[in-house]
Amino acid sequence: MLRKTSLLLLGAVAGAAVTLAAIEPSKLLLNSARAAQADTYRALVLFGDVLERVRAHYVEKPDDSKLIESAISGMLNGLDPHSSYMDSRSFRYMEAETRGEFGGLGIEVMLENGFIKVVTPIDDTPAAKAGIRADDIITHLDDEPVQGLTLDQVVEKIRGPEHSVIRLRITHKGDEAPIEIAITRAKIQVRSVRMKVEGSDVGYIRITQFTEQTTDGLRTAIMEITNQIPNDKLKGYVIDLRNNPGGLLDQAISVSGAFLDHGEIVSTRGRDPEETERFNARSGDLTKGKPVIVLINGGSASASEIVAGALQDHRRATLVGTRSFGKGSVQTIIPLGSGN
Repeated sequence: MLRKTSLLLLGAVAGAAVTLAAIEPSKLLLNSARAAQADTYRALVLFGDVLERVRAHYVEKPDDSKLIESAISGMLNGLDPHSSYMDSRSFRYMEAETRGEFGGLGIEVMLENGFIKVVTPIDDTPAAKAGIRADDIITHLDDEPVQGLTLDQVVEKIRGPEHSVIRLRITHKGDEAPIEIAITRAKIQVRSVRMKVEGSDVGYIRITQFTEQTTDGLRTAIMEITNQIPNDKLKGYVIDLRNNPGGLLDQAISVSGAFLDHGEIVSTRGRDPEETERFNARSGDLTKGKPVIVLINGGSASASEIVAGALQDHRRATLVGTRSFGKGSVQTIIPLGSGN
């Protein structure tokens, strides 16, 4: 406990003085917590007041559930570009994507400065065939501006019935004038891993995203390569992660482990020390120590960066390409309410 000390503060009027006693730190913290709690309650009262005024005076009668949903979305969008609220329909879309089958154009997008930025087009999809590129900015969908819409609202507009057409107004990185592209929606069936033999002695493996099928697809690709090239002639592997927007964390860990015998792959740290997790290689090097080159670019994000970083840190692979996207966060899905 601190010894109480008198402090002399000079007032605005000459000769005026006030004597104060120092307060114990624990009481200062308690008062600070109470003040913060009071501020939170005042803000909630203000929110309730705004909600009631919108319900009572807006020119058209609003949908209460949409008002609350928009408020929740706005709160989460204000945290960072990657946190968001998903209703039951959005959650089903997300599950379909991680399974590797969904409908739409085949682009990974994010919200940036009120506009939609393309993280990457997925190989062999309508978006890729139409010339959509990583870092493109989408400003309009069917002549409707995207500014002011949430990411989930934009994704919902991009998706639609197979064979239907949507018009995108986009600006390529480095260009000033926007262009319009009409794209026909299709059922997107993502084969996340492809392979081929280059020059009769190098195994090339392309990973387009990290879905539930990726690790099994990688094992199959390595097996097919070793069946086509005798081990004494196989010089090594090229793992292509360019324009791979990421996906499931467990798949990034198991893919990394396919090239490592031991060592830490990635660690995650949260606000509380108990949330720290470390993931280590377990499966063993399926390539039996053959040289590995990993290709990355600005469209390589999230899980792709985990794999590339882990293999580089353990001196297991050489990275070739350009700077990756730079998303160093892991997103956790937190179910709410009854699941509706």
